[in-house]
Amino acid sequence: MSRICDICGKKPSVGYKVSHSYIHTKRRWEPNLQRVKALVGGTPGRLTVCTSCIKAGKVKRATPSRPAAKA
Repeated sequence: MSRICDICGKKPSVGYKVSHSYIHTKRRWEPNLQRVKALVGGTPGRLTVCTSCIKAGKVKRATPSRPAAKA
């Protein structure tokens, strides 16, 4: 699974971890990605979406179809 958001294109950023003795070692900051069932072109499908897009409402979640309740 690629670590890229399907909505906004957010991907891992790279930088340095700096220790107490100021030694620099490379590290990555991964985006918080979730696999959600969402509407893709009007049909339900799976997307890899970051949580900021989910919170902002940029993803229309696919609701499970349930039979009507009997009264």
